[in-house]
Amino acid sequence: MPEHVHSGLAHMPAAEAAPAPHLALPGGRKRVFDGHVLVAYYGTAGTGALGVLGDAPPDEIWPRLVRAGRPFATPGHRLQPVFELIVDVATGTPGPDGDFSASIPRAAVREYIRAAHRHGALVILDIQPGRSDFLSKARHWAWALKDPWVGLALDPEWRMGPGQVPATVIGHVRAAEVNRVSAWLSALTIRGHLPQKVFMLHQFRTDMIRGIQHVRPRPGLALVQHVDGFGTPGQKLATYHAVIRPRIFHEGFKLFYRQDVRRMSAKRVLHIRPRVSFVSFQ
Repeated sequence: MPEHVHSGLAHMPAAEAAPAPHLALPGGRKRVFDGHVLVAYYGTAGTGALGVLGDAPPDEIWPRLVRAGRPFATPGHRLQPVFELIVDVATGTPGPDGDFSASIPRAAVREYIRAAHRHGALVILDIQPGRSDFLSKARHWAWALKDPWVGLALDPEWRMGPGQVPATVIGHVRAAEVNRVSAWLSALTIRGHLPQKVFMLHQFRTDMIRGIQHVRPRPGLALVQHVDGFGTPGQKLATYHAVIRPRIFHEGFKLFYRQDVRRMSAKRVLHIRPRVSFVSFQ
């Protein structure tokens, strides 16, 4: 096991659902970014079409994630690997609920949580809500969010209004809706005496989060603004500096294996200012 990666709970039987082994994050810490840089593989279960995480089962993808993340570890920041799992996938058809979004099976989510506890990873549940709202979708995953190593990400690109269809328009969310979700997640965290959780917002245009200055900090949550733009390094940095709000959030940055032109190295990402604390690969 690499020196910058916590060993996890290798003794956990693979057949069991992952219980909370203790109310702390990997390594026993209570705060997400306490001397750590987070590096994630992003995608959904069973397919690589939406991101590299789905290229293989979680135990098989783990060594690739660690190799990708190791260059981001520095003497002052240890590596914390993350599985960022899309649990509600936006769809081009209404589906049974009419909301243009489909949830992956609970069994698949449990598989990633069990693997996270074996290896010492965090899990972030990513929501693409379609015509539903983020809070309704988040409540569906309350059982998983009660685990101390599981956080939540909202992707406004896929938050559709009435009559809108995913992939035909770029969606948006208002700060009031974000605050309703964060209030609910904060209360769940406090009631369960859980360590701090990641609460992440994806963004690559300024209008994707309306009234972002009104997004509130919450007890028990580490707020992350994840900048998802792809292209050349110059284009990606222009997007980053156009949208970031470092007084409110820790900042995140996405690297695309296919869409990026001259994909940026870890060294270059680590030199970005304001500093990037969360990096994901898609």
